[in-house]
Amino acid sequence: MAAADTPRPFRVLGIQQVALGGTDKQRMKTLWVDLLGLAQTGSFQSARENVDEDILSLGKGAFQVEVDLMQPLDMDKKPAVHVPALNHIGLWIDDLPRAVQWLSARGVRLAPGGIRPGAAGHDIAFLHPRSSAEFPIAGEGVLIELVQAPADVIAALG
Repeated sequence: MAAADTPRPFRVLGIQQVALGGTDKQRMKTLWVDLLGLAQTGSFQSARENVDEDILSLGKGAFQVEVDLMQPLDMDKKPAVHVPALNHIGLWIDDLPRAVQWLSARGVRLAPGGIRPGAAGHDIAFLHPRSSAEFPIAGEGVLIELVQAPADVIAALG
């Protein structure tokens, strides 16, 4: 099915996050927190996702952007959240379920896990970085997180 055959039932509103991976998030915090002045607003750990993450922020309100500093819990397990160092970008989406359905129907490969709660409390889904025979469209090497925008972000950015 061609991308232009039906109107897109969702909008990308803006950047929600940038996720950076490394082997030592304390070293990353030296730059991002101590020197650049971003505030740490949370942390997240998940054995399933092999991640120990500090959540930072810049900007305010609906224009706030999350910067996640991630290191693997186990360097020998997958996913390897530190490879590549720019792990993924997150995009605010005004209607995540419709976006996932529409993109999938048009050959976009989604990562396993479907729509689920993310580290910051918003529903998320990931577009896979690599295509497959069944799903020929993907992030071309970049993992892309689709994030359900809350009402205030939709109002401000929509």
